[in-house]
Amino acid sequence: MDDVFRALADPTRRALLDELFARDGQTLSALEERLPMTRFGVMKHLRVLEEADLIVTRRRGREKLHFLNPVPIRLVHDRWVSKYAEPWAARLSDLKHQLEEKTMEKLFEIYIKTTPERLWEAITDTDMRRKYNFGVGIESDWTPGSGYKAGHPASPTPIYEGENLEVDPPRRLVQSFRALWGEDVKSEGTSRVTWEIEPVGDSCRLTVIHDQLRDGANDQLYGGWPQILSGLKTLLETGETLTTPGSLMYAQAS
Repeated sequence: MDDVFRALADPTRRALLDELFARDGQTLSALEERLPMTRFGVMKHLRVLEEADLIVTRRRGREKLHFLNPVPIRLVHDRWVSKYAEPWAARLSDLKHQLEEKTMEKLFEIYIKTTPERLWEAITDTDMRRKYNFGVGIESDWTPGSGYKAGHPASPTPIYEGENLEVDPPRRLVQSFRALWGEDVKSEGTSRVTWEIEPVGDSCRLTVIHDQLRDGANDQLYGGWPQILSGLKTLLETGETLTTPGSLMYAQAS
């Protein structure tokens, strides 16, 4: 958490985050054009932001793209800010980034002190899933090509559904995703969610990629990921459940 505060203390690094907030998925060259400094200076600041997990990089062909990672900001929010200024601070986790292409991609990354096997279980076990996913569980046989449905006790119909496109436990899960909880999100059609688990010492790096989203898609499709991943980290590291705006909303609906 200290790395996050140190990274945010510098106005140039905040300016870089503002640029990615305005247009996510930019190359080093694109960011360099927007700041009055050398290419080396921009690289240095990007490295600090990446070490603090505030940005995530991803290769696309020969290009290296930089994306905002809102999860650390969400963790700061959940630990301190939400106690005092929830209505204002919730905006920090509502990051709406757009790519130049007609589809957009959202990346979320978090480190969890657990094993890959335990993390895979938390993703695929319906009872564990309910504890950090706003009470929504998931049912599937977890074989490649199989379907899955996610439901809530208060809902007579599925909340969302899709197919398991790739199943490689405990490393990688790729799923199609169709939101069903309202007519406004149903009209968005099908997108894709990829879970990537990488062991790092006694911990795991979990990267969630939500892509094939329509440019300007309804932010309900991806806006809950910071809360979900924060709850997953809390559950696996402490055994406790995390209260978030999403979990409160679903509890009230129940």
